[in-house]
Amino acid sequence: MKIVVNGYSGSGKSTLARRLGKLYQIPVLHLDTVHWLPGWEEKAEEQERSEVRAFMDRNASWVIDGNYRKLEYERRLQEADRIIFMDFNRFSCLFRAYRRYLNHKGRARSSMTEGCEEKLDLEFIRWILWDSRTRKQKKLWRAMKETCGEKTVVLKNQRQLDGFLESLSGPKDPAEFP
Repeated sequence: MKIVVNGYSGSGKSTLARRLGKLYQIPVLHLDTVHWLPGWEEKAEEQERSEVRAFMDRNASWVIDGNYRKLEYERRLQEADRIIFMDFNRFSCLFRAYRRYLNHKGRARSSMTEGCEEKLDLEFIRWILWDSRTRKQKKLWRAMKETCGEKTVVLKNQRQLDGFLESLSGPKDPAEFP
């Protein structure tokens, strides 16, 4: 089984990916750990792509969370049995990012590179509220949903996420995945 978890910052992509990995007992790749070096330095793009390709090549099943369009995005979508798009509203995402900041303040969370302490600065707040939600980005999300069709699940709020998780009862054939 191959699962892609995409969506807005703060929507809960990494938490969902971790839960799915545990449920289906498959490896999880958090793209934030691929993109960032300690101290919030960006890794070289070719090195990032190479790491994602290697992960996908060596694992028959996986969960990959994160957007990062330059990191084997088309391949991830094509190979995925299920694509989950976390389409939470901007204020829910901000609240969740704030709660995450409080829970991890002064340290890196498990879905982030060691040495990248959790932060919630004005730049990230602006990203959550406005910059990641441009018309262009929304058009790209719509195109993804249209192109990938039936294998795409869109979750717009916590209630839908809870219902989705409740519908999962253990390892299943990808064709039976809700």
